[in-house]
Amino acid sequence: MSLLKTTLDANAFACILEFVPKPSAERFATLETLMARTQLCGWPLTVAIGDRVGSALDQSPLDAFASLSRPVPALLHFSGKDRERHDLLSQLQHMDAAGLDQLLLLTGDRLPGHTPGQRPVRYLESVAALQIVRQARPHWLLAAALNPFKYQEAEGGAQYCKAEKKLAAGADLLILQLGFDIDKHREALDWMQRQPRPKPLIACIMALTEGRAAMLEHVAGVTVTPSMRTLLAAEAAVSKAYAKDRANQRLALQVIGLKLMGYAGVHLSGIHELAQFEALEQAIATLQSRFSTLEDWAPAWQAAWQAPDQPPVTFHPPGHAWRLGQREINASKPAKARYHLLSAMHHQLFSRTTPLSKAFGWAVTRPLWRSPWGAHWLHRLERGVKRPMVGCDTCGSCRLEDTLYICPETCPKGLANGPCGGTQLDRCEFGDRECVHSAKYRLAVSVGRTDVLRERLIPCVQVEHRHRSSWPLWFAATSATPAASQVNAEPEFND
Repeated sequence: MSLLKTTLDANAFACILEFVPKPSAERFATLETLMARTQLCGWPLTVAIGDRVGSALDQSPLDAFASLSRPVPALLHFSGKDRERHDLLSQLQHMDAAGLDQLLLLTGDRLPGHTPGQRPVRYLESVAALQIVRQARPHWLLAAALNPFKYQEAEGGAQYCKAEKKLAAGADLLILQLGFDIDKHREALDWMQRQPRPKPLIACIMALTEGRAAMLEHVAGVTVTPSMRTLLAAEAAVSKAYAKDRANQRLALQVIGLKLMGYAGVHLSGIHELAQFEALEQAIATLQSRFSTLEDWAPAWQAAWQAPDQPPVTFHPPGHAWRLGQREINASKPAKARYHLLSAMHHQLFSRTTPLSKAFGWAVTRPLWRSPWGAHWLHRLERGVKRPMVGCDTCGSCRLEDTLYICPETCPKGLANGPCGGTQLDRCEFGDRECVHSAKYRLAVSVGRTDVLRERLIPCVQVEHRHRSSWPLWFAATSATPAASQVNAEPEFND
């Protein structure tokens, strides 16, 4: 079952076929037919089984795997949507029983029906999930996601900072979000090669047609530009068959280009029929011998995105073309003043070293606050003080020092370690606000604290800690490091 790990260890090119479980016997039969091929153009073939892509009621990856008539090399997904730590630990046990030891850990896109301000939906974010699994299963192959297709400095910089955390938390490889911008593929690869311990990168790709472009408008974090849609519409106007063939040729060229670039493999999305698979294999076989270097390949890729009487295609949103390394942002003076004020307040009250913090710590750790009545009123006091200041939702494990005093509970998903992949030009996936992690990145750059965003791995909040005061737990800890103090208070399999 460890074909992917074997392939990566041998520095061979891997093909991962994405499968989204649906209640369809025909869909499962097609998957088994495809996986019986065992390879694409001689490259080892593995299936990735998606998790909660549509809703929390989707068939689980484990159940989908068990539904196959014979085992196949599989990379299961685990989405943190509406899940807690115990859900992840339970899945690990079931995977052990099934002989599976590979997992792609995702925070997950917006859960259908989750509306901010109504019932809170918690997301077990990928950094904490990686830590949990790495400690519980040290020898498993663990994957995580990276979305480099960002075109504003704050959202792009925050993505790469979080990716560094994922590597530190135990990720063995990163799989990119679906994307078509080859410059961004190069950017991600260059970034990875600069890491102290580079890991393999796998690119998620799809044959793009006009219909799929329309569908992807509703998929968070995927960029399809107006000029791309114009070209796709012109191809569809010729004929459906012509548009389909052009999309397949581009997909084949993208596979070849990514391999030449140095990617460890591709994650193929949108292939649901044997005919699609065979058409792609034939196109790759026909084109591959023509290109031995990226310099040979680049003109063919550019030509594939051109058509007579059509404007040039650009892969970045109009007016937004940020690339990693460009620095142009700065936090506002009020934002910086607020940070310095809250930092000073935190030092005085919570450092455990000043006379005031020692007195405050003594006061909130009295036995009085362990009674139900006392715990209730201490919780109300903390919430009353902190909610107007930072939007606190009294998670019970305060992480403000590790998030530059921007409360992670103000993120609709409650993410503390950095953004999800669903932002668009700094806007939250939910569409009603700026991403709090973009604001946090701007502030970190302005006050010289980007190390916090790259290095501090923040544990997940324990469900039993929520909606109670964090103060007694904070001062009961033996370590002065926020993340470490939370770890010391956690049960087995600490984050």
